[in-house]
Formats: sequence, structure tokens, C-alpha cells
Amino acid sequence: MIELHESLLAQLGFRFGINGPHAARTMMLDDMRLLLAHTSENAIRADYITAVINDNVLGKPTKKARELALRHMATLYGLDPSNPIFRALRRLWPLDTAAQPMLALAVALARDPLLRGTQSFILEQTPGATVPREAVEAFLSGTYSDRFSPASLKSFAQNVAGTWTAAGFLQGRVRKARAIPQPRPEAVAMLLFLGYLEGRTGQRLFSSDWMALLGGSLDELERLVNSASHRGLLVFMNAGGVKEVRFPGYLTEEEEQIRQEASHVV
Repeated sequence: MIELHESLLAQLGFRFGINGPHAARTMMLDDMRLLLAHTSENAIRADYITAVINDNVLGKPTKKARELALRHMATLYGLDPSNPIFRALRRLWPLDTAAQPMLALAVALARDPLLRGTQSFILEQTPGATVPREAVEAFLSGTYSDRFSPASLKSFAQNVAGTWTAAGFLQGRVRKARAIPQPRPEAVAMLLFLGYLEGRTGQRLFSSDWMALLGGSLDELERLVNSASHRGLLVFMNAGGVKEVRFPGYLTEEEEQIRQEASHVV
């Protein structure tokens, strides 16, 4: 049943398994900002390849470096409008620069199982508490026993910490501490959309791991979703305690059928 569910979700843009780009890179937020700033919102996959390889919009020193950057970014984000997760990212990205770090994190979590495995560890840290690299390494070592050599474990821990720092959940250059980012309506829309793709509806959307990134009470979450709804990012109705969230125009008919099938196997 789990394999079937993951197979359906993979058709909607999620990635599973034991490997992910964070073994070698962070979520490359600055590169993503450059790439999306230099490409049209209607760009196709070939346009992103051209921008990175031929036009070198990321300013990489060699062709090999460009190819590696493209490979990691394509794995993390999709870079293809046929992928509904990337399509939603591309739709929401230009609306608010302040939302981009959490938007990028949300998609990276959906597409990098290695990064996704660290979410619980980060969210469990007390706000303001120091989060040393060694603690991240200890968590990774316990979670992925025999998965990493000492050198690769250190690199992975640094990459993971770099991504959570870029997203606002950690702060500090060398000495990291747990921080609480300010969520934006665009990021809330993306997090709800990811839960929706998993087959969640109604109240279950608010109790997903995606919404756990936001923290806060149910009332606070509802205010954020109302704000997203007022901006036209989604449709939110809440009457008599019954919640409905819809995403008009986000999915094709075929994708919606896959989503509904996924909802029956969770």
C-alpha cells in the first residue's frame, strides 16, 4: 500500500528513496533565485537547460560546474512545468521575495528524502537553542546508520544546516541556533498544496507534516490560510468547523485523478 501511494505521488512530483542532492549540496536558494529571475514564467525544461549551460546565468566557472548545478537543481526542484510541484512553485515564486526561502524549502523537502528525514530533528529544537553541527551529525548517524563515511556525514550535516538556515529555521554562520521564520501566504499555499497532493482534504490538511513547519495554533494557521485565500492563492471556506481548501487551476484533470487515487490508499 505504501509503495502504491509513493508511486502515485511520484507522478505528482514527489521523490522517494534513500538518496538526495543534500548529500552534495544545499537547496541552492541563491542559484534558484538567479535562474527564475532570468527565465520566463512560461519557460519549458529546455529553457532552463539553456539558461544554465549556454547562458551561464548562475555564473559558474566551468561547463562541468554548470552541468552539476543543473543536475542538482533539476533533482531538487524539477525545473519542468509538467511537474505540478514545480509548476506551483513557479506560480507563487514571483509574488513575494520574502516567501521564497520557505517556498524553496517546501519543494526541496518534497523532492529530497534525505532532507525530509531531518525535519523532525530541526522542529524539535527549542527556539533560541544552539544547534551544533555535531548534534546534526549524531542525528544523521543514528537515522542513517552505516550510510555515510565520517567525511560525507560532516558534509551532509553542513548542507542540511545550510538549507535550514537559508529557510530561516536556523540562524548564525558558524554557531547555529533555532529560529522561527515568519510565514508568508505564498508559502502557506505551497505547504497546503503539498498536503493536498498527498490526498489530504479538509481538517487533515492542517495536521500534515507540511503545516507543522509553520508551528502555531489552529487559529493562527487559519488566519494564514485566510490571508492566502484573500490573495487568490487558493480557495478556503470554513463554516461550522468544516474546512474546505481548493486549488483552482493548479492541476490538470489527469493529475487530479492521480491525486484522488492517492487519497484512497493513505
